[in-house]
Amino acid sequence: MPQLNFSQALTANQLGFNPAAGWQYEYRPWPAHVLLLVRATGVSGRLTLFSGSETIQERSIIQGGGTAGTTPSELNTPAISFQAAAGDRLKAVIDEVGGLTPTVDGIFIVNPLF
Repeated sequence: MPQLNFSQALTANQLGFNPAAGWQYEYRPWPAHVLLLVRATGVSGRLTLFSGSETIQERSIIQGGGTAGTTPSELNTPAISFQAAAGDRLKAVIDEVGGLTPTVDGIFIVNPLF
């Protein structure tokens, strides 16, 4: 079960941060169930999530109230859960739209569907 934890301080009005870029499983070699938990220290972050050519989540607010550097858990963060085809690119585009400098923390959990 591959996992990717990330924590990134965004700059004011930063656009296009993709935590999965360059990850070994950015392009999955098998069909998978993907779980994403993401939380920010502020409410000015927006997430757009793609799997291949499919848009999983349109540009939506990221849950605020997190502590910088703390990986979110399913106990207090709503999960984004979907199935993805083999070979599809996992792309999570995070934009900071409020002129602030929040920290975004998250975890991707990728479970093969065999």
